[in-house]
Amino acid sequence: MTTPGSSAIDPLPLLLGFARALRSAGVPVTPDRAHGFVEATSLVGLDDQQATYWAGRATLCASPDDLARYDQVFEAWFDPRDELPRRRESGIPMPASPALSSVDGEADGEGDTDGDVLRAAASTTDVLRHRDVASLDVAERQRLAAMFALLRPTAPVRRTARHEGWHRGRLDASRTMRDSLRRMGEPGDLAWRRQRVRPRRVVLLVDVSGSMSDYADALLRLSHRFVVTQPRAEVFTLGTRLTHVTRALRHRDADRALIAAGEAVPDWSGGTRLGETLLVFLNIWGQRGMARGSVVVVFSDGWERGGAELLGEQMARLQRIAHHVIWVNPHRGKSGYEPVQQGIAAALPYVDDFVAGHSLATFEELVEVVGRA
Repeated sequence: MTTPGSSAIDPLPLLLGFARALRSAGVPVTPDRAHGFVEATSLVGLDDQQATYWAGRATLCASPDDLARYDQVFEAWFDPRDELPRRRESGIPMPASPALSSVDGEADGEGDTDGDVLRAAASTTDVLRHRDVASLDVAERQRLAAMFALLRPTAPVRRTARHEGWHRGRLDASRTMRDSLRRMGEPGDLAWRRQRVRPRRVVLLVDVSGSMSDYADALLRLSHRFVVTQPRAEVFTLGTRLTHVTRALRHRDADRALIAAGEAVPDWSGGTRLGETLLVFLNIWGQRGMARGSVVVVFSDGWERGGAELLGEQMARLQRIAHHVIWVNPHRGKSGYEPVQQGIAAALPYVDDFVAGHSLATFEELVEVVGRA
């Protein structure tokens, strides 16, 4: 996103100019969508072209029909090879160095007003990151949905029995001897090795019952980020029955993925039978290997209409075969919360991490917890 010889300039005219160019190309870019694009880009920085692309695609496109035109305009507008006539005629400057990624960066000469606007947008974005998703209005939910594209989950890893060559670690005596024999016994450098690592499977179990309906959309968007960034991630929904929604969430576009998941789940906003659905998961999927050695994340507030004893039994069973069990409760981070529900009380003895999950900031912390598991 840089050009040779470019100087630090204010990014706001470039971003708004791109939004205007996209609207001229026939994409219905509204002021709210343009504002969301500025907010998202102020968070990722213009120096990351891929992040800027996905931030604009998530905030400025209204339907699948807009995607082809968006790709064409983005490639033309942010082409670093030359200054296109469209940009010269509109007076929009070229993107600058990585200093653009800093919201506090000053433009050369004038531009303090635009800088204040961009800093205000970044402040609004930071406030939105910490808001409870259940309290957001429609416009705020749309802006938050665009910010989910910034989450980059990393897969937890496990060590294998195999080794690989490395520049440090343990001495590889066999390879050292073979290298010495090839040199007719002449001394040479020592060879070193380390254990190979493989990514662990991450299994997400999302409660979509009535008590979790305000958080279901955000939790599925978070699950979508795991699915599109980790090939071994699996997602199930829990309610009155168990539904496997990994295939539906394979769509790269988050909105299309959520629509497909919604069509696949038959028990939205229904009752909660966590013990029974966990029993089905372990009998059909988990015991056969999906949960074995995996990091299992349960998203639920713990309200259980079935027997809490059954839930406790299945959580104990899950803990025995899984590598790490994480329970995410949207009420965990709220002032005065106590885990007194029967379901939570029965499950907590078999949980390795009990974390909050009510805002984008807590989702970011969860991503780190999963990566370290």
